[in-house]
Amino acid sequence: MTIFTKKELEKREAKALAPYAILSSRSRGREFSETEDDTRTVFQRDRDRIIHSKPFRRLSGKTQVFVATYGDHFRDRLSHTLEVAQVARDLARNLRLNEDLCEAIALAHDLGHTPFGHAGEETLNEIMGEFGMTFEHNEQSRRVVEVLEKQFPDFDGLNLTYEVRQGLIKHQTLYDQRGKNVAGKSLEAQVADIADEIAYHNHDLDDGLRSELFTLKDLAKIELFKEALAEVYKKYGKNLDAVVLRHRSVSSLASLMIEDVLHTATKDSIKFSDGLKKKIEGLREFLWKNMYKSPRVKKHSARGQKILKRLFWHLYKHPKLMPKRFWERIDAPDPLHVVVKDYVAGCTDAYAYEMSKM
Repeated sequence: MTIFTKKELEKREAKALAPYAILSSRSRGREFSETEDDTRTVFQRDRDRIIHSKPFRRLSGKTQVFVATYGDHFRDRLSHTLEVAQVARDLARNLRLNEDLCEAIALAHDLGHTPFGHAGEETLNEIMGEFGMTFEHNEQSRRVVEVLEKQFPDFDGLNLTYEVRQGLIKHQTLYDQRGKNVAGKSLEAQVADIADEIAYHNHDLDDGLRSELFTLKDLAKIELFKEALAEVYKKYGKNLDAVVLRHRSVSSLASLMIEDVLHTATKDSIKFSDGLKKKIEGLREFLWKNMYKSPRVKKHSARGQKILKRLFWHLYKHPKLMPKRFWERIDAPDPLHVVVKDYVAGCTDAYAYEMSKM
């Protein structure tokens, strides 16, 4: 049986990837020197460290949009992450970019996300504002892999490569940007960004349909979804089972987005065409109005925000309720509010709720 060594995998990359792709053999390395693996490239090793970390496992207990009480089939933060990684791999493969690097960034991009979805992030940002700070899950994800994880005797964090860490620092979707531009992103980091946007638009539509916040008839009024639906009818006819039609229409929409990126991408940027970007804006406005700001979602978001506020200030007054490795960090190297923020951001929804009752 033939075994591919790290060197052979690197040679395969050099032959198969585009000239503008990041080769694992040319990585800028890790902050702390380590002996590298004989059978995995540095980015494959990063991916494996992320998957085997505790923050990655906790994503299964963190809300995406719908809390677990809605049902078993709605996305949580982990299933969202896996869908982002799948889209990122597919884009990278077709664009001849480094698939392993794209996957690693995608798998780590939400490690710092709060419980209770974006409502939780807004709450921690509000609380941090009282200390003259901000909270962004992108920055917290970097902090998780560089500081908070403890798996090695000689350093904190996961000691990921420079390229993966930079992808996390610069990770932003249109939702995250809020008018900011992030310069100097690698193509692989841009792939992870746009894969995130493709994934959440499509799975949020699917979850919204499943929860009956809106219908296919409602979505058919939106230009981009109307195009996706037309492709489904063209391929399968109009006499489809309602559940099958929902799945096929969402899949068709994802395909439209991916194909647009593949045809618009250049050696300098990974983006949607101007035409599709405008259509996506219409889709986003629909989701904001009919899903993210819907009374049902806002009700659970408000509950989560109250829980996080109660938990944060309770731990701020009683820090020794946190595990020892957290409260030992107070004052050296971090102030109390940063330590509490780190702990609360890492909680799952259920754990935050239980802790808040103490």
